[in-house]
Amino acid sequence: QVQLVESGGGLVQAGGSLRLSCATSGRTFSSTYAIGWFRQAPGKEREFVASIRWSWSDASTDYSDSVKGRFTISRNNAWNTVYLQMNSLKPEDTAVYYCAASSLPPISGSKRYNDPRNFGSWGQGTQVTVSS
Repeated sequence: QVQLVESGGGLVQAGGSLRLSCATSGRTFSSTYAIGWFRQAPGKEREFVASIRWSWSDASTDYSDSVKGRFTISRNNAWNTVYLQMNSLKPEDTAVYYCAASSLPPISGSKRYNDPRNFGSWGQGTQVTVSS
């Protein structure tokens, strides 16, 4: 079982930056193929933000079109924290941000890590509010 704890959320003005952290623990190496960030705004469905492969040989990343070029996902060398650097924030980025771990292996050409249903372990979320 993988445990995930998000931190770093807060209130920021439009155009500002925040860095979210996702601390991982548990059987991360043996049971995780990807870590993803998702967000959910009030009255909306949970949506994909970014993902990173959890492999010695593959650290490929993916982003939603709405955050591409503004957000960056990365992991630390100790393999216990995933970051989401968010720049040029917009009011529409306001949401609760969740990190999640997927135990499903990648499928070539598939966007399986864009789908929250493919992630079995979730953190409690951290609120990000961007004021205009």
